[in-house]
Amino acid sequence: MSSTPQLGSLAIQAPSLTPQIVHVSPETCLNLSMFKAVLRSYRGLDDTINMRLNRTAAFMHDQERQKVSRSKLSAEEQACSRLWQELVSNWSRRKELIEYCVGVVDKSNEEKQEIVDSQTSSPSEVRKARAEKYSQEVKRDQIHKELSVETIVKQRSIDVFRSRCMYFVPPFTDVEARKLWDAATGSR
Repeated sequence: MSSTPQLGSLAIQAPSLTPQIVHVSPETCLNLSMFKAVLRSYRGLDDTINMRLNRTAAFMHDQERQKVSRSKLSAEEQACSRLWQELVSNWSRRKELIEYCVGVVDKSNEEKQEIVDSQTSSPSEVRKARAEKYSQEVKRDQIHKELSVETIVKQRSIDVFRSRCMYFVPPFTDVEARKLWDAATGSR
């Protein structure tokens, strides 16, 4: 086998062997630009789903021809299964990120409200806390909107996925993936 990938970069065919670890801190959540940049990088898989399906299917066909794969599934079934696992994992990480940031911004808002409500706060502290609280509420609204965007991004990805993997159904053993699948496809 050659030392260079035959079908493009390995980063496109499969998850990175050395993935970049993003450490999300409260500062990430309170900096809206940084928060959106992290989400944008996580949404890369969804944005390139057609290309990923093509590349993964080609990679699986190549393995099938070389008799590398010992799976009983066809190359298309393997590609669909592999990409579905990546999608579910990615969606889970994004949901966790958004929920974490909602909690951070809510906590920050509560702290500002305590300053506003405190009898011992000076008028300048109250004005500053009110201004910061307003700013935090705008951030909170933006972060909450990302939950709606997530729903749209997931549905679009599932629609594309289902158009290419018409016969794929997630295994019943993967409860979380089944919930996502059932919610997106209207199954119960």
